[in-house]
Amino acid sequence: MKFRPLHDRILVRRIEAEQKSAGGIIIPDTAKEKPSEGEVIAVGPGARNEAGQLLELDVKVGDRILFGKWSGTEIKLDGEELLIMKESDVMGVIESAAPAAKAA
Repeated sequence: MKFRPLHDRILVRRIEAEQKSAGGIIIPDTAKEKPSEGEVIAVGPGARNEAGQLLELDVKVGDRILFGKWSGTEIKLDGEELLIMKESDVMGVIESAAPAAKAA
């Protein structure tokens, strides 16, 4: 099924956290919190300002993002649990670190 968010909304797939702690202890499902990190699956065209101009979103499909614990609305599409949220619920985009250049 195809889904296209409207306005400044985005569709997000949660990225599950590691199953073990740093010390190697396996964390049971009942003790785990819902992850607040996700991957953007789809984005809307953007919001309109008071002048009616379309303002594009800062996030794009494929971005890894951090969002608030209670952000978004949970939905189920094709049996997969996803979140729909406004771009304003996103706290930031996780960017992969570029390898540091070696000094000559």
